Amino acid sequence: MNEAKSKHNLMEFKDKVVVVTGGARGIGQCIATEFSEAGAHVCVIDKQQGPHFVGDIASKQVLEQFAHEVIDKHGHVDYLINNALPLMKGIDECTYEEFQYALSVGITAPFYLVKLFAQHFAPGAAIVNISSSRDRMSQPQTESYTAAKGGIAALTHALAVSLAGRVRVNSISPGWIDTHGTVFSGPDAIQQPAGRVGTPQDIASMVLFLCSDKAGFITGENICIDGGMTRQMVYHGDHGWKLEE
Repeated sequence: MNEAKSKHNLMEFKDKVVVVTGGARGIGQCIATEFSEAGAHVCVIDKQQGPHFVGDIASKQVLEQFAHEVIDKHGHVDYLINNALPLMKGIDECTYEEFQYALSVGITAPFYLVKLFAQHFAPGAAIVNISSSRDRMSQPQTESYTAAKGGIAALTHALAVSLAGRVRVNSISPGWIDTHGTVFSGPDAIQQPAGRVGTPQDIASMVLFLCSDKAGFITGENICIDGGMTRQMVYHGDHGWKLEE
């Protein structure tokens, strides 16, 4: 983080209380780190073991325990980032229970956390839900994940209307985001109109913007960050693309 950026963020986010679900790795970890480096108090919940609240957000009891701990320690919440990753399984293999579990993580938990924090959001509070470009396009055998991501995108504008004047609510739909530091070249990179695969920082930067005063007139919006992939029309034989039967 450069010095100018650091000074700006420290002024805006210093001592703010931020809740990040699924914040122990990947995009969530990057978001949590950015807020922490900007001087915020970051409360992470994740199934992965670590120096954070460990628990499965599919559990109502876990959500209640976590919310109680956050409010008991900090008294309020400034920003809630619903980022935890739902299960991805398709219609051929996904069981009823697995599909319900994916929706519990991807939709029910974000809804219930907002409900639990509803009376504790500080003035100027913001919620950012992490959806996916799969909320508008699909690969085969991804129904549980896709349904959850489509649901949280719709939940976003519903909450924005219900919480109008109190909390701004927006969502981000990432495309291909590499969370392992891989450098992609060739077709993997050039198929993206932006010329590269995305990074967690691409998403974290937008999260901080949406929580900032600069985004004070933005609510109920979904922002797709996918390097332009969902805008690219693909036909057999076009730019080397071939459909194999």
